[in-house]
Formats: sequence, C-alpha cells, structure tokens
Amino acid sequence: MEEIMTDKQLDKILKMVSMILDGCEDLAEAKKKIEELISSEKN
Repeated sequence: MEEIMTDKQLDKILKMVSMILDGCEDLAEAKKKIEELISSEKN
C-alpha cells in the first residue's frame, strides 16, 4: 500500500528543514543533522 503525504505534512517537513538550515554554519553541518534525524526515526 502506498502512503500519501498531505500538504500539511509536507509543509511541516519543509519548515523543519528550513529551521535546520538556519541553525547551521555550512552545508556539511546541515547534512549531518538531517542524517541524525533520519537514523533516530528509523530506530
């Protein structure tokens, strides 16, 4: 079964990514933080 993302869910995800990018000095730090979030969600 395919999961469908709602506009509200997409908006929340984009806001979270924006907040991460605002709080990072460079792209490498932002990527690290996003990877940490992904791995914590999988566990």
